Amino acid sequence: QVQLVESGGGLVQAGGSLRLSCAASGRFFNTYGLGWFRQAPGKEREFVAAMSWSGGSTYYADSVKGRFTLSRDNAKNTVYLQYLQMNSLNPEDTAVYYCAVYRDPGSGLAARAVDYWGKGTLVTVSS
Repeated sequence: QVQLVESGGGLVQAGGSLRLSCAASGRFFNTYGLGWFRQAPGKEREFVAAMSWSGGSTYYADSVKGRFTLSRDNAKNTVYLQYLQMNSLNPEDTAVYYCAVYRDPGSGLAARAVDYWGKGTLVTVSS
């Protein structure tokens, strides 16, 4: 059973940085993909970033390209850590951020293609 637990959210001023972490436990295959989504109040959940399990391919939403970086550590005691480094934050980045795992990233990166979700961590960017 896959479990995803996010951490690292909080309040930051515009222009600042935060690093989100996601601890992923369970059984994974190197064909899986991982990523992040976010959902602002009153809006739909939107794609932020994704990467292949090997890290060889990464994808970013246009709104975060050049500011956010997705990375992953190798497993330690069967727990993988993935990170979302967020720089140059602005108030439009305020949202609950969700960690995600795809069993078949080749079928697409939209929210409907995600197989496992974390419970989310809140990021608030003040102006």
